[in-house]
Amino acid sequence: MRASEGHRFLVRLRHAFHHPVAEKASTPHRVVVYVTGGPDDQRLLEAVEKIAQRQHTYITITYVVEVQQSIPLDAELPGEIDRGEAVLRDAEVAVSKFVGGKRENVRTELLQARSAGAAIVDEAIENGANAIMLSCSIRKRHGRTGVGDTVQYVLQNAPSEVIVIRQALPSWIPDEGARP
Repeated sequence: MRASEGHRFLVRLRHAFHHPVAEKASTPHRVVVYVTGGPDDQRLLEAVEKIAQRQHTYITITYVVEVQQSIPLDAELPGEIDRGEAVLRDAEVAVSKFVGGKRENVRTELLQARSAGAAIVDEAIENGANAIMLSCSIRKRHGRTGVGDTVQYVLQNAPSEVIVIRQALPSWIPDEGARP
């Protein structure tokens, strides 16, 4: 929905996985986290930390190399693959600290697909994920403001909860008289 429609949405991260105590103790949560190597990843990984600290969580960090229609899906793309591996390695190190150093609770997946959104949703289904986490920034495309095709696809097609982290707009300056 667009802000111009007058709707406001507020999600408190600490309540994103609010479940009864008995369920927390017996059922681990599975989260697919989509990273891009962009500046929004840091804030996304901080949010993953908050969730992983509260309960037993298995985290799959996913990077998608999008392959253009003009080349075969299984084409060798060494530059993109190397970048994806580096992004996943950095994210895995950061996230492993959040889950008490238990690397067995953290997996990485480097996927090659036509659409990042479809690959993320498929990965979540395959892993039986309780949630998908990804970041976005507001973009203007064809004169319209939006979050991009990947986020839009995931929001519309994911069978699980979706947690989207969006950085504050660069022009936003908090009021100094606001609550702490």
